[in-house]
Amino acid sequence: MHPAAFEYVRAGSAGEALAALAEHGDEAKLLAGGHSLLPLMKLRLATPSVLVDIGELDDLAYVREDGDVLAVGALTRHVALETDATVRGRLPLLAEVAHVVGDPQVRNRGTLGGSLAHGDPASDLPAATLALDATFVVEGPRGRREIAAPAFFTGFLETAVEPDELLVEVRFPLAHDEPPAGAYHKLTRRSQDWAVVAAAASRVPGTANEARVALVNMGPVPQRAPAVEAALASGASAAEAAELAAEHAAPSADIHASVDYRRHLARVLVRRALTDAGLT
Repeated sequence: MHPAAFEYVRAGSAGEALAALAEHGDEAKLLAGGHSLLPLMKLRLATPSVLVDIGELDDLAYVREDGDVLAVGALTRHVALETDATVRGRLPLLAEVAHVVGDPQVRNRGTLGGSLAHGDPASDLPAATLALDATFVVEGPRGRREIAAPAFFTGFLETAVEPDELLVEVRFPLAHDEPPAGAYHKLTRRSQDWAVVAAAASRVPGTANEARVALVNMGPVPQRAPAVEAALASGASAAEAAELAAEHAAPSADIHASVDYRRHLARVLVRRALTDAGLT
């Protein structure tokens, strides 16, 4: 299928991209790697009249330590996240999750910011940002603002980024002594498919039994598992806490799984992720 007709604008800077968004309003969409937006356009589920290409803004593709956070530019590609020595050493969970995104073609073209701004609850990287307590930095005509990961995802394929704003950076807090132990478990029908369900767990540094736990494809938005986190903090074992994985979740049924099966998978995968993260 072919997308509807559109105008094409190639931005040479973040400022030019923001100017184009301001000029064209809701009719404009940002294009980075294209793996989220273009399929929707081909199905006519998205019909922007203007595409603003930000794929060549190299100043938004970086990984660097900034004090007690790891700052990652929004246009950093998935392959950079899985191979970068700083990410692998300081936030191994982020590298682990990036490694299982799609196939090599997707990982070499897709960007962190594009995946997050798409807001797909079946996507991998939103779960990593939730489990790692990330903060999102967006820029717009009113300046820069920061959004905590749980507040970023607002609805199905919807985020807190306003139509005239651009996600420019994701900031991950770093522990002073050692990287947080974490794990990601994902069930797919085939190796490169979207997750039927997945779970990410990251043990809070300096604690023995506290973790942040995030779920994939267990509701209309990427989400944490607060009942699991609370149970762990109260002294429950990983097995006991994992039994609460489906609490507060609202999974839907489709051709791949029923609601009950998704709830079962959440409990199984959360338990595995917690165990691998060193929580027993």
